[in-house]
Amino acid sequence: MAKKKKAAAAAGAVTAARHNPYVQRVVEDDDLRDNVRVAFEAARDAFDRLNNGKTPAKVLTDDKKFHKNVQTAAEALKDAGSALKDGPKKKKRGGFGRKLLFLLVAGGAALAISSDLRSKLLDALFGAEEEFDYTSTTTPSSTPASGTAA
Repeated sequence: MAKKKKAAAAAGAVTAARHNPYVQRVVEDDDLRDNVRVAFEAARDAFDRLNNGKTPAKVLTDDKKFHKNVQTAAEALKDAGSALKDGPKKKKRGGFGRKLLFLLVAGGAALAISSDLRSKLLDALFGAEEEFDYTSTTTPSSTPASGTAA
């Protein structure tokens, strides 16, 4: 009976791990796994240098390889932590919306700057303007307007 309980608990743990977003992230993200691997290897190398027979105080103060290993491990863990915190990186899609927005803004700016382009667009949308010369059908009066009456 104890074996069945252990097996059920293990199956529950597997199911919970399968649905955990952090576990999914580690499974899917190659960069995250690489950062964790680099951090582990650098920490292991630093630990080995700490236990190589020298006094720990001497290793901590004088060993440059130890310092480099600790720094590499810290940077890799920082990168892994920020990758987990930021969530999965979405793949960029075609960017059609951005391209369309850019074209609209560029076209609007071109229309605002160029009067020739504006007139061509208006001619294409509403037809060409008819050119005409205005001639008055009335003749101006020959008597000057006077302010005094006789």
